[in-house]
Amino acid sequence: MDRQKHTSRRTLAAVAVLVVPLAAACGSEKAGAGSGAAEAERPVTGVRWTVDSVTVDGATHRAPDGAHLTLGEDGRATGSYGCNLFEARVRTDGDRVRIGEPETTLRACDDQVMAGESAVSRALAAGELKADVSGGRLTLTTASGDTVRLSEAEDSPLHGTRWNVTTPDGAGRAHLTFDEGGTVSGNLGCNQVNAEATVRDGHITLGLPSLTRMMCEDSLMVAEKALTKLFNGTARYAVDGDTLTLTSQNGTEVRAVASR
Repeated sequence: MDRQKHTSRRTLAAVAVLVVPLAAACGSEKAGAGSGAAEAERPVTGVRWTVDSVTVDGATHRAPDGAHLTLGEDGRATGSYGCNLFEARVRTDGDRVRIGEPETTLRACDDQVMAGESAVSRALAAGELKADVSGGRLTLTTASGDTVRLSEAEDSPLHGTRWNVTTPDGAGRAHLTFDEGGTVSGNLGCNQVNAEATVRDGHITLGLPSLTRMMCEDSLMVAEKALTKLFNGTARYAVDGDTLTLTSQNGTEVRAVASR
């Protein structure tokens, strides 16, 4: 994942949930770290996990796009819940885990993401969780039986994926799709865009953009102006699981998540 530093603060109760699933997943140590059948399948550390869904009171809710976590060897967990980055330290005892006080960015998300956060918050309010790993999937279970389900993530392909821009587009309308024919198309938040796009050696060279000429509310136009700075230049790109990061030579950074 993009490891560039983000301003982080102690979370309030409403957003503390963002780090709970990642902490819980840390409950399983690496294969070979213990004994018994449960210890044989425990490749949790060093794995990027996609948060798929949460089940609370028998109702299953789909997790927001881009939700993921990575569990470090040192008991530090990091990740993203679709728009907010987070990290926390955890303690494990067999297949049980307990998290410390989490830290997260406090970026505002759209209603769908906030609904997902609320569901996860209800499922993972307990400090101790049970972690089960099987076949590339991780299930976290609370004492009351609520669950969070995760799966081992693979990098999404750059070409043919609709990348929903999360930064700098706070409204969640911007998206880009690169095709193998050497073009990119999408929306910058207000206007449709098309341009040439040459991918080579970890960089994308974008041509002059062809844009529609709509006028939108100020917040959309500000985000669109920032995205436009990517074009007519070369940007470094990286795909980490479901997250795409573009960093232009003029310092513009764009983050996007793959649409499921």
